[in-house]
Amino acid sequence: MEKIQPGKYVELGYDLYQVNPDGTETLVHQTNVADPEKIIFGVTRGMIRPLEQAIDGLEKDGEFDVKVKAAEAFGEYDKEQVAELERDIFVVDGKFDEEVIKVGAVVPMMTADGFRINGLVKEVTPTHVIMDFNHPLAGKDVRFKGKIIAVRDATPEELQPEGGCGCGCDHDHCGEDHDHCGCGDGCCH
Repeated sequence: MEKIQPGKYVELGYDLYQVNPDGTETLVHQTNVADPEKIIFGVTRGMIRPLEQAIDGLEKDGEFDVKVKAAEAFGEYDKEQVAELERDIFVVDGKFDEEVIKVGAVVPMMTADGFRINGLVKEVTPTHVIMDFNHPLAGKDVRFKGKIIAVRDATPEELQPEGGCGCGCDHDHCGEDHDHCGCGDGCCH
């Protein structure tokens, strides 16, 4: 059997838990067998380091269970990631989009550099929309528990992906049900 090492294509199946201050855990994301997490070990940028260390050397069907402190997972909560945006940005066909822009909604946005990020609507005022661009798990300790589904040599195309979100993990699904992709680079905020 092939072992996980740099340059290997790896598929992971896992449950992601938020570790609460009282020590209890809350399941916040599950990969499914039909759509596992896909990485190129040692190549995929932004991989959460303790998770990467936990799977290093594992083979297909190898299991992992790793707790990660907030700073090494999705980062500490950053007040600077909360923005007050002009309400006019959300006008569609001359009208403010009240159906989409409401408190609690997660809205896809683009950065000035053209990167897609999601923002959580915190408040809507007559002139502004307050949005939080922190990862939903920022400031939270987490636990990844799962197993390796596949390990093989990466193809040249997988080593230099044309699609996906730019982190090398082929996340064409960002923003759907896979907001917590585990690669930690912000592609799936």
